[in-house]
Amino acid sequence: MSERKVLNKYYPPDFDPSKIPKLKLPKDRQYVVRLMAPFNMRCKTCGEYIYKGKKFNARKETVQNESYLGLPIFRFYIKCTRCLAEITFKTDPENTDYAMEHGATRNFQAEKLLEEEEKRLQKEREDEELNNPMKVLENRTKDSKLEMEVLENLQELKELNQRQANVDFESMLHQYKEFEEQQKQRELEEDEQEMKSMLEQAQSRRLLEDSDSEEELPPVRPKPPAKGKPTDILQQDSEPQAKKSKLESWERSVGKLSVKTQLSGLVTAKKKPISGMANGSGSQEATSEPSEEDKAAPGEKERQRVSGRQDEGKHLKKEC
Repeated sequence: MSERKVLNKYYPPDFDPSKIPKLKLPKDRQYVVRLMAPFNMRCKTCGEYIYKGKKFNARKETVQNESYLGLPIFRFYIKCTRCLAEITFKTDPENTDYAMEHGATRNFQAEKLLEEEEKRLQKEREDEELNNPMKVLENRTKDSKLEMEVLENLQELKELNQRQANVDFESMLHQYKEFEEQQKQRELEEDEQEMKSMLEQAQSRRLLEDSDSEEELPPVRPKPPAKGKPTDILQQDSEPQAKKSKLESWERSVGKLSVKTQLSGLVTAKKKPISGMANGSGSQEATSEPSEEDKAAPGEKERQRVSGRQDEGKHLKKEC
């Protein structure tokens, strides 16, 4: 059984590769590739910023008549995301970077140029020192002079600072300690004064209270009314009625004892005519001087009347 994915091809015995026609493709043929922006750039037409890492569908081609140590150099065409202007840049294998060509300006280009210039000068110096030993001595003397100048400048700055700031740290600490002690003494004195003033106020208040208590007793506050239940009103209304009914029944049967004060002015004693006395003087004496029976307490007479009425009422009930 044959394999499904076969890498080897079958070539017949009469196969002649020279008979296969070759495709004639142009040397500057372009391919569509997917890439990311290699550096930050700004479009010249609209001023749009294109940050590093933005993805584009770019066209790639090989640069004619340019190479570095046999390595081909490629050119890429992209379009601005805002105005669709064409931007081109190419590879720079010498510096392992990309070089801007047309349509935009590279950001942070000055920093890159400065770094490149420093590297170039360092490389030239190393080449000179390898070939010329006297140049090595000259460079070393220059470096030592620069170091000495830097040290002298630092020393001068330190001296200037010391002249301007003449501080005696011991005296400063001594003054600070004295200030702390003075502050503590002040706080203690203030606390003592506050305590004395509070004691005087308390004593004066006690004296005033004692004098007030001797002169005038404090007024007695009225007690708040006791909160009762809402059903107490009904009980209060029913109790006096029951008492009244009981008193009335008792009064009917026995009579009141304290009738003298209430009925003393209403009850008058009956005057009995005296037959034996015909003279006017005798009648006057009879009317003026009441008998012993009349002098009796009106309460007893009233009791007799009430009892008589009750008997009449009972008799009438029986007849009915």
